[in-house]
Amino acid sequence: MKVGLISIGIGAGTDADSIKTIATNAERLGFATLWAPEHVVLIEGYKSRYPYAPSGEVMGRLDSPLLDPWVGLGFAAAFTKHVRLATGVCLVPEHNPLALAKAIATVDHLSGGRVVVGIGIGWLEEEFKAMGIAWERRADRTRDYVAAMRRLWGDDVSAFSGEFASFKNVRSFPKPVKGDKLPVVVGGNTNPALRRVAEYGDGWFGLNLTPEQTAERLGKLRGLLNARGRKLEDLEIIIGPASHQPTPDDFRKYHELGVRELVLPPFGRRSEADMIKRLEEIARRWVEPAATVG
Repeated sequence: MKVGLISIGIGAGTDADSIKTIATNAERLGFATLWAPEHVVLIEGYKSRYPYAPSGEVMGRLDSPLLDPWVGLGFAAAFTKHVRLATGVCLVPEHNPLALAKAIATVDHLSGGRVVVGIGIGWLEEEFKAMGIAWERRADRTRDYVAAMRRLWGDDVSAFSGEFASFKNVRSFPKPVKGDKLPVVVGGNTNPALRRVAEYGDGWFGLNLTPEQTAERLGKLRGLLNARGRKLEDLEIIIGPASHQPTPDDFRKYHELGVRELVLPPFGRRSEADMIKRLEEIARRWVEPAATVG
């Protein structure tokens, strides 16, 4: 089993020197993936419910730096050779799909094909309103945008006709290394999110789930996939564990469920020496035990 870290563009990883330190040492210590979250803006006094915390409130301060994920991941790519670079998650419906496809393809091209596109439809209605983007039907918009981006990544001359995106005779280069097979991992724990995974995802990213909760959600996902002639085993299953410290038995349980990667939350700002020490501690507690279960 692999271990990833939400570390780029958030917490300690929001300035140039820190990103370099985190990226180079995470790769040295065997972390599989560096993940970057996304919000264009956060809203003071928001009323929307954050779905991944019992309180319904976003973790962390609203005035903490939060980098653009593709700029941050592109910067991290310059200091690494093997670790994957992923968004956890990119809020697809907040973007123009042609511009987003270009940004993703650029980072993938420069990194030698190491990008994983984790996507979500967003939870903060006030953010959409501030950006002048319709909140309603954002799931349908996301579906259109992913299909359009796959055309741009795969075809020399691209065309797409959908409700939310339409173009023809378009050339967009460079292409991702895997072309339209660039992995798109759908985030979210709800039944609608699992339906999106089953419909067009290459993987699923569940957040704050115990092994028992993961098992229940995977049972639902398996049924949705079977109805579409797809298999759970063909997807990459990625889980951000619940906030408690997982035990060796938890690693075994996640592995037996088919989880391929566990993703750890960010840690706060600190000195370079303390960041390296923290990464080495995490590697001992997480990366090394996870490797023993497959």
